[in-house]
Amino acid sequence: MIIAAVSEMLLTTNRNTLQTFRVDCPLTEEARETVCRLSDLRNFSIVVERGKPLPSLLLPNLTNLTVGYDHDDDCLEMFRGAAFGNLETIKFTSRSEQIGDFLGTFERLALAASIKDTLSEFRLHTSRSWSPTFSSLLSFTQMRNLSVGFSCMGGCSSMVDDRIIINLARAMPELESLMLGDSPCRQIPTGVTAKGLSVLAHHCPNLSTLRIHFQVASLINPPATIGMTPNVEPTALRRDCALRDLYVGRMPMPEQSVLMAALSLVRIFPQIDYIEATHEGWEKVLGAINLSRQIVDRSGKQNSPLHTLK
Repeated sequence: MIIAAVSEMLLTTNRNTLQTFRVDCPLTEEARETVCRLSDLRNFSIVVERGKPLPSLLLPNLTNLTVGYDHDDDCLEMFRGAAFGNLETIKFTSRSEQIGDFLGTFERLALAASIKDTLSEFRLHTSRSWSPTFSSLLSFTQMRNLSVGFSCMGGCSSMVDDRIIINLARAMPELESLMLGDSPCRQIPTGVTAKGLSVLAHHCPNLSTLRIHFQVASLINPPATIGMTPNVEPTALRRDCALRDLYVGRMPMPEQSVLMAALSLVRIFPQIDYIEATHEGWEKVLGAINLSRQIVDRSGKQNSPLHTLK
């Protein structure tokens, strides 16, 4: 009844002026055919049923697309032969038992649909454990917000390491938010090191929010190059990364390592002022960061010409 009612409402409205269509249920076949060809549609949110994929999207003015589905990646068939002109944001929510090579399939179809130069936000969330191949996203160089969420229940499935994070950073210099995996867990089979974080900070100066699995030990015993500008000429100007929010989840922070971790983090991310964590050690890390800033500020004031004059 809900499907029929929503579909009828779509079919009887003034489709020439409709700009936003957001529903959390599927549509009838006639309504599916209609909604995928609304020339003035800007915002589109829909649920795709198993065996009833959407036809190719011919939406030249669409800017935001949200899709929910509970089956395999045949929902991506809507991108085959699709026509877009301004698509900026794509969000997927998957409840499928198998997610497969979703990103690889998305890349092939999305590139053919000519959204490489317009897509600035990509979000995908699945409640399943998953280890995606992020290289499929490297073509989308205008990305500002990238979020790929997957579960660590039953064992950590995150395989994000320095190689992956460095490739993403170099390919997407406009990143403002990067969130890979759900809240970081205690058991991390691999993870980004301080080196990877430093390269990310250098290549993505606008990055303000970060959630990834990383190796806490690499902050405690950092390499000598931590926080230094990598692979650039010594005379090149370096712009501090804008990162303020760091999500570390359940990753533990040893009591004896709080100060070293704080010093390492503030060298990589000078503007950091929020750490989301369940382990109380990270609260102490943030406290140490704030204290170090106060000391530096006082020292600067004492050595300034204005202070001496007074």
